[in-house]
Amino acid sequence: MLEEIDVVILCGGLGKRLRTVDESTPKVMMAFEDRPFLDIVIERMADQGFQRFVLCTGYKADWVENYYRNYETDVIIDFSREEEPLGTGGAVMNARPIVDSDPFIVLNGDCYCEVDYQKFVDYHHQVEATASIVAAEVPDSKDYGSLVMDDDSRILQFLEKQDKGGQFINAGRYCFSQDVFDVMPDTPKFSMEYDVFPALIEEGLYGFKTQGEFFDIGTPERYQKAMEFFQHGK
Repeated sequence: MLEEIDVVILCGGLGKRLRTVDESTPKVMMAFEDRPFLDIVIERMADQGFQRFVLCTGYKADWVENYYRNYETDVIIDFSREEEPLGTGGAVMNARPIVDSDPFIVLNGDCYCEVDYQKFVDYHHQVEATASIVAAEVPDSKDYGSLVMDDDSRILQFLEKQDKGGQFINAGRYCFSQDVFDVMPDTPKFSMEYDVFPALIEEGLYGFKTQGEFFDIGTPERYQKAMEFFQHGK
């Protein structure tokens, strides 16, 4: 049941490429019709049944935390603060003491992807994975690294950005068993993408394919695309 599964959201990004749009606002707090983008992410997860969220804060942590301490919602929101940038993997490890469920969901707070999370979690159990990644199919992959998978959707390789048209990419949504902490580096700062996932390929790292809408808000152009998507009532 999804209400028993913790959702860890990475919220510490600097958002440097968005500073031409807004030079001071943390990326996950960028405005979408007078409310933060992160509101939309949390609400859509809650609509599927998730009840507890752990926000990994970093850049302008007080801004994010103060907003969500006063956020009127029925879900539980806790915080794991980075006193210095720890990378995507370091942020998850820093949150380990307050992540209770097994498995748990991790996602990048500056992305949106339409996923049936119950099916995603069921798939994670089915393949008995330590880690599963949502693999979003995009029509133009030149701005993203792509995934090489076999016929069983086992991930064999991560490719750097290539202009190869439609591909499956890492959508920044993960389902982790608690065992994932055992393969994380013994260092405070590290990357999930570069330091953990490659090490998991031999053990079994799987992609959950989806053709649902995917975008991130990391650049002014992508931010505008996201604005248009939600303005059309999606």
